[in-house]
Amino acid sequence: MESLIAAVREQEEAARFLAWPGDFDLDRGDHAEEVHLASGAALEGFAGDGAGGTYFFCGEGGEERPVLYADSEGGAALIAIGLPELVRLLLTVPWWRDCRSFTDEESRRLAAGHLEDMPDLVARRDRAAAALGLDLPRQTEALARLREVATRLGEDFVLIYTPEGHPYEPLFAP
Repeated sequence: MESLIAAVREQEEAARFLAWPGDFDLDRGDHAEEVHLASGAALEGFAGDGAGGTYFFCGEGGEERPVLYADSEGGAALIAIGLPELVRLLLTVPWWRDCRSFTDEESRRLAAGHLEDMPDLVARRDRAAAALGLDLPRQTEALARLREVATRLGEDFVLIYTPEGHPYEPLFAP
């Protein structure tokens, strides 16, 4: 199977949607700070956002590895188990960073603002998912999975600011 990273690079419409509103850019994988995982597992930056945040693969392997996101303000969270899960999240709930309560109501409110600016958001999202061969979860499912990964599974993925030995703050409260 072709890598999803390669597919995103080849599918211009999908790459554009992931860039905005997803704020996910495969050409921004360098994190501004020296960091490591407390567990000692490998950490590989592979994408970033416009505000200086970085998406990291954790551990050894390929695109099936857990994905940790670190913002530029010292916050981090495990947000997906594998790149396909991350891309589904970014397509379904591109405003995930602002969904602090993980509720459908909160997400609908955030979506309304995006839909004002981008009335064709749903059509663009659906075309991007089809181009990448991905079935999308319902918004409630994507948020429930984000909550599970970030607050339960993510406990073993603590990002450390290497020069000072301090952990990043969790992006989401358990």
